[in-house]
Amino acid sequence: MSERRVLVHGGTVVDATGARRADVLVAGGVIAEVGPHLERGRRGTLALDAEGCVVAPGLVDVHTHLREPGGEEAETLESGSRAAALGGFTAVVAMPNTEPPADSAEVVRYVLERARTACCSVQPAGCITVGRQGKVLAPMAEMAGLGVRLFTDDGHGVQDPSLMRRALEYASSLGVVVAQHCEDDALAAGGCMNEGEWSSRLGLPGRSSLAEEVMVERDLALARLTGARLHLMHLSSAAAVAAVRRAKAAGLANVSAEATPHHLSLTDEALAGYDPVFKVNPPLRARADVEALRQGLADGTIDVIATDHAPHSPEAKQVTMCEAAPGMVGLETALAVALTDLALPIADVLALMSWRPARLAGLGDGQGGPLVPGAPAHLCVVDPARGWVVDPAKLASKSRNTPFAGRRLQGRVRHTLYAGEPVVIGEEAQR
Repeated sequence: MSERRVLVHGGTVVDATGARRADVLVAGGVIAEVGPHLERGRRGTLALDAEGCVVAPGLVDVHTHLREPGGEEAETLESGSRAAALGGFTAVVAMPNTEPPADSAEVVRYVLERARTACCSVQPAGCITVGRQGKVLAPMAEMAGLGVRLFTDDGHGVQDPSLMRRALEYASSLGVVVAQHCEDDALAAGGCMNEGEWSSRLGLPGRSSLAEEVMVERDLALARLTGARLHLMHLSSAAAVAAVRRAKAAGLANVSAEATPHHLSLTDEALAGYDPVFKVNPPLRARADVEALRQGLADGTIDVIATDHAPHSPEAKQVTMCEAAPGMVGLETALAVALTDLALPIADVLALMSWRPARLAGLGDGQGGPLVPGAPAHLCVVDPARGWVVDPAKLASKSRNTPFAGRRLQGRVRHTLYAGEPVVIGEEAQR
């Protein structure tokens, strides 16, 4: 917790309670005062200009790959959390597909200890199954005892429906969330991009959206049966969105879903140049799927935007399309892509990227909470009018595999405060 006094002045505060013109005074790591025209000249107070900006609770990402332990050549907790802070995030949920995987209390403790000096809160997710092998349930109770609130074998869907049922029942007794990578391996086998017009044109093996739809439908049925909380990760297809919409309309309230900025803004046509930077799993889909995802956001079928930040070394991407590792970095561009490409008010985008994901992940410590006196000072200051061009060489992530290189985006984070400490000032990281 920072002892520094910070005054964020001249902005419009936007949180779950609404919008109002106000300054925010931070002292001792918490919000001390919120109101118009707070005193700026007090000695020892750092003044941060928010003129023309939105001051909001820090963003929360429920789907981030930080690669540590085992993949430090692509990302570390230090570099990834710095990228997160520059993107306005004050909390991220770190995926467990590390080496070794986070399938035990020992690995969870390691991540928590390494995250003590991070630029944002890092909450480890735990594996559903031992080694993410889909055969034996991991010791979820031990990990939940350390504060883990989300369990997933991300990168692989749990293929055995009986095992998935037991995982949901186990999770229900613990009060935690099971997050599923929705893909039937047999139906997806061999594909390296979306199956459709562009895979045919390019002569590349396709990955059918049916693989996603089948598992979404199966797990919706299991969630209905068990009553457990189920979160569907990185939806990419119109059929999957329609399935979730039907389930929610029928009263299934224990299910949530996410979409990523890249699935909301890019189509499979992006692979026309055979550039593996655009390879991701699930793959970029057709224009109709993108439109369905956007409609799902607008009508509440999809609950949150999550980055699926997936850094890879150059060696993992500079190979043929079918050999390349799937995934894209996204922490530093996620908010700007959403503000640029989605026809949504900034308050709606912030809801999708801050307070809703904070609630979904069960994060405490005021993450995503209203900016009121006494609350922990986790906040970001966003300039919605700031245009900028994505330069991979300037990213804080150790990896450069962004699909938005050279793209002009609208909206950028000016300042980020984590527990009262300014970790980003004037678009520059302070650690």
